[in-house]
Amino acid sequence: MTHFDTWLIELMSPAIMDSPRFDHAIETIVAMYLFKGVVLTMLLWWIWFRSERADGPDGAALRRRQCEIVVIAIVSGFIALAAGRLLAHYLPFRLRPMYEPALRAYFPEANIDEPVLRTWSAFPSDHVMLWSAVAMGIFLASRPVGIYALFHAIVLIGVPRILLGLHYPTDVLAGAVLGIGIASLMNVNAIRTRVAAPMLSLAQRYPGVFYGGAFILCFELTTQFDELRVLAHGLLH
Repeated sequence: MTHFDTWLIELMSPAIMDSPRFDHAIETIVAMYLFKGVVLTMLLWWIWFRSERADGPDGAALRRRQCEIVVIAIVSGFIALAAGRLLAHYLPFRLRPMYEPALRAYFPEANIDEPVLRTWSAFPSDHVMLWSAVAMGIFLASRPVGIYALFHAIVLIGVPRILLGLHYPTDVLAGAVLGIGIASLMNVNAIRTRVAAPMLSLAQRYPGVFYGGAFILCFELTTQFDELRVLAHGLLH
């Protein structure tokens, strides 16, 4: 825990501790998938189809680039999610603020139904890593919409997790930087075109299979594989 973390937690705490309604609203935002990934996933679908009617050679090139960016945004999200889990596992353990005795007075009694929070390191925020990577992909396709997407990932996903004591501010900032960095690296032209090519070929040859699989993939990405994790836990225990 840094002095910056302590200072910002002390600064933000009155907003949620002094208002039960605000506390309830923040808990609702954290618990709902709509405020996590549904909106950003919808924007990826919008990017995929928005240049569908563009004509001529330039139009075809634009359509392909937009589709490549969508593929890479999803791939970057998976890489960010995996990297976040690996970093949390292998870096020194960091207890979540809500369980830190010295900070307990700064957080409400939140009813957050997330497994293994007490034993899973807080650093970095894998939620923010994942959705910052996706948001950066959206930004590269459309700057105005991408600015909102980055705001959504950092403020609507990250800040509520700080307010409830799920993460320190530096967990969220590090997650945002790492997610944006991964997406930026994956969008280097040589990497983007090579990684996206098999998916675009599949979409052209077998559109039914591709879009069916894309729907399932986006659903699991939006829920961060919660159901699969519950299923795996039930089978293994």
